[in-house]
Amino acid sequence: DSVTAPRVRIRPSSQTLLTLLAGVVVAFILFFLVLPTLLIVPMSLSKTSHLQFPPQGITWKWYAAYFRDPDWMAATWFSLRIAIATSATATMVGTMTALAIVRGDIPFKGALQALSLGPMIVPHIVLGVALYLVFSPLQLTGTLTGFLIGHTVLAVPFVVITVTAALQRLDPALELAALNCGANRPEAFFHVTLPNILPGVASGGVFSFLASFDEATVAFFISDVGGKSIGRKMFEDIDFNLTPVIAAASTVIVLASLFLIGFVQLLSKDANPKTHGVTNDDF
Repeated sequence: DSVTAPRVRIRPSSQTLLTLLAGVVVAFILFFLVLPTLLIVPMSLSKTSHLQFPPQGITWKWYAAYFRDPDWMAATWFSLRIAIATSATATMVGTMTALAIVRGDIPFKGALQALSLGPMIVPHIVLGVALYLVFSPLQLTGTLTGFLIGHTVLAVPFVVITVTAALQRLDPALELAALNCGANRPEAFFHVTLPNILPGVASGGVFSFLASFDEATVAFFISDVGGKSIGRKMFEDIDFNLTPVIAAASTVIVLASLFLIGFVQLLSKDANPKTHGVTNDDF
């Protein structure tokens, strides 16, 4: 006769205790990860001329210095322009790539997917060196075009991931129904596919914006005196002019990131596929 191992039953009280313990451990880890970001906020309000925690008094002069400094403003607006252009370009390229991977009937889909996600795997310092070696002879370092190309390469994977997930949740029968109703491929995409995957497309655009705006490693290699991102500006001030202005600039970036992430969360609530009332009259 075969001997069966006795089953171990976990009592409800023990299971509750394990769940509570796991929750405490996860909360502690998350708090440990977020703590450095939280400390930046009070440090940006300190009256001292150097970074200090706990802060000595409270003042807003470092925020005023940040917004009044022409170098900080030039770097901020330069990064903002790059991030907006990168978000638009990466969203278009990433959406078309995701369509080819999920809906396309093309060979080497696996290679295309690996190539589109490669920039997330390759260390940014390697990409920075490679882009500098390519851009320097072409005089693209420090230019909006150079930053746009480099940051688009880094941002496309975020769009590919979010749009691919949205397309996989969308029933292909909806697109086939539109084609059977007389729509061509572009009409089926804009009337049926795009409205249903729009939350994924918008989420990818937001993530690509954030990936570009606070990117520092690649920007360190492809910046110059004429075109400098806010990440490069922070590195320079940490080396030569370490004041609470850096903490103030970091707090502004954190608040902007939280706002955009909240926007993504609002979009995710409307992520369930819908027919959007498409009828034959739309075609």
